[in-house]
Amino acid sequence: MAKALPFDAVVLEYAPPALDGFKIARSLSQAGIRAPILMLISKDAVRDAGRRVTEAGADDFLVKPFSLAELTARLRTMAGRGQPRESSRLQVADLTLDPARHEVFRGGVPVALTRKEFQLLEILLRDAGRVVHRQDLMEELWPEREQVENNMLDAFIRLLRRKIDRGHEPKLIHTVRGFGYRLSDESK
Repeated sequence: MAKALPFDAVVLEYAPPALDGFKIARSLSQAGIRAPILMLISKDAVRDAGRRVTEAGADDFLVKPFSLAELTARLRTMAGRGQPRESSRLQVADLTLDPARHEVFRGGVPVALTRKEFQLLEILLRDAGRVVHRQDLMEELWPEREQVENNMLDAFIRLLRRKIDRGHEPKLIHTVRGFGYRLSDESK
């Protein structure tokens, strides 16, 4: 259905062995579905949830049991972030991001990103050349969560680097130890 109809958000559950929401999320991401994906997971799966959620292409997760109010709030937030803030294209070196068309190109080649990866790249591009602090990134990417594990941001940065920097020169995504990240075509 998500491939045939435009959804504001997709909710998937990881309930092995009958249903593997991670496989479905990966399939939707590979198919270019841009709707944000929220994974429902059990308390037992929380330990490596951040890594698995990002690898599957999902945007966030919610631990069961949860309140209907929390689910509703998360979905409203996720669906509300679907519209680009501006229609102007952003560019650094041979990397181009078009918020209106939700397109990214590196060296003229399209780059498929999940919604969360796209949001992260857009933030970094809007502040190109400047350091974006970790806490600021986490608050903008996950505003509805009081605490997000640091490894969630690290996992998304790793995935984004694979898609944006692997096989390209210059490397554009730089870590500024103790502060955050900077997107720049300068290696310093």
